[in-house]
Amino acid sequence: MCGRYAQFTPADAIADLFGAILESADLAPRYNAAPMQWLPVIRQRPSGERVLHTLRWGLLPSWAKDETMAARLINARAETLAEKPAFRAAYRTRRCIVPADGFYEWAKRPDGKQPYFIHAADGTVLAFAGLWERWTRPDDAEVIDSFTIVTTEASSRLQPLHDRMPVILAPEVVDLWLDRTASPARLSGLLVPSPEEQLAMHPVTRAVGNVRNEGQELIAKVSDAGA
Repeated sequence: MCGRYAQFTPADAIADLFGAILESADLAPRYNAAPMQWLPVIRQRPSGERVLHTLRWGLLPSWAKDETMAARLINARAETLAEKPAFRAAYRTRRCIVPADGFYEWAKRPDGKQPYFIHAADGTVLAFAGLWERWTRPDDAEVIDSFTIVTTEASSRLQPLHDRMPVILAPEVVDLWLDRTASPARLSGLLVPSPEEQLAMHPVTRAVGNVRNEGQELIAKVSDAGA
């Protein structure tokens, strides 16, 4: 599962990295990104143009009767993308990239859960595989574009924290993931755990557990006993 992450690389740098046009003004650094928030996502238009703008985290399929479903669809299991009604249409033609500087997982300790910040070992921006959908609210016709993060089995190093992890796309396969014509059969090989050497992790303050907390102190290393 991926239920909390950080995205603090400047928006213009992310846009340059992925060859996207910056199309949103609300892209402040986030050290505690949480479900139901509006967060940066990269989508590719039919023309091939890429755009970086904000979508709401928590997928709302076009056929959803109301918004309550979104909180249950913050992640999509890679193994069943092609089968689940909530994800299969988006998997075919509405894939996106969720840029992140790292994500959080919690280890069980005798005195409670200890959060860890997991990030690229070389400090680069991670490209989470995502899906997006467009939903129209019945009451007032407001259009909401939302996204989910695709997860896969955790690598052996992360297994002690959680049995799932985000699908992290290597730079050389980003084009394929965003290609609207790519078939699910071509994409299935991308939905695997990251190489062990790609990621590093360290314990961080338990303050990250409160969604109201923000700031770079949330990713600072603390003792393994927590803080």
